[in-house]
Amino acid sequence: MAVVAGLALVLPLSATGAKPPPKPAPKPPPVGRIDLPNGWQPEGIAIGRGNTFYVGSISTGRVWRGDLRNGRGSVLVPSRGRQAMGVAVDQRNRLFVAGGASGEGYVYDAGNGADIAQYHFAGGSTFVNDVVVTPSAAWFTDSFRKFLYKVPIAQNGRLGAAQAIRLKGAIVYTGGFNVNGIDATPDGKTLIIDQTNTGKLFTVTRRGVTRPIRLGGVTVPGDGILLRGRTLYTVVRSPADAVVVIGLRANLSSGTVLRTIADSGLDDPTAVEERSISLYAVNARLSTPARPDVEYWVTRLRR
Repeated sequence: MAVVAGLALVLPLSATGAKPPPKPAPKPPPVGRIDLPNGWQPEGIAIGRGNTFYVGSISTGRVWRGDLRNGRGSVLVPSRGRQAMGVAVDQRNRLFVAGGASGEGYVYDAGNGADIAQYHFAGGSTFVNDVVVTPSAAWFTDSFRKFLYKVPIAQNGRLGAAQAIRLKGAIVYTGGFNVNGIDATPDGKTLIIDQTNTGKLFTVTRRGVTRPIRLGGVTVPGDGILLRGRTLYTVVRSPADAVVVIGLRANLSSGTVLRTIADSGLDDPTAVEERSISLYAVNARLSTPARPDVEYWVTRLRR
């Protein structure tokens, strides 16, 4: 029997009826890097269902959808003459996108990229920079105007008319980019924002009342932020590209810088997300002149 089996193994494929072996799958990208299309100019990142991630394009408003496991992906939202800054995904698989200098916000179907809603929040000197989705609303920041923009979400998921919520209390807007990143506690009752030009952090109530998060005199000129429990991850580009890890008190009134995560793969990072034990930072490469051949990528970091 062993001899017969051996003979069978050396018969031509056509004689045995066996199919040719499948082609090997493409090799995944390096562990620490997920490549985006050249010239993409990314800014925000969101992780949705499973291992799906989304990255917007500043210059075109396009959105790239990829897989964290192998780095493969494709264009989900094509160019529509818009901008795409911060991005967020809700439980109903809808993608919320901050529209930058247009003063707008967009909502897309995260499955097929179709338009769901478009909001015009403000005109003139405005920059709608980032967005977070809570159980009852999507909240957008404006780096030039002292407002948050709220899009209510009903219990059945229906989106309401946008509201401009004036920021009150401790925060003071000055020249340059003010409020940038935003996140929220799981119940959505408290928002956290960072003010890039002052390096300060604040909590915000749903009525727009701001209170400082004191860091013992330390300032963190953050861009995108990510809140997980009482740990706040803040992306910075100055004095060096890194993610600053801040431990917050239970009442969110103060915190301590615990450590800084640096990596040679970071190049002007602007936003960060997490999955399991990893952080994923998108690199806007703002100090590199934008050209169609410029490489852009997402850097994977260990939390």
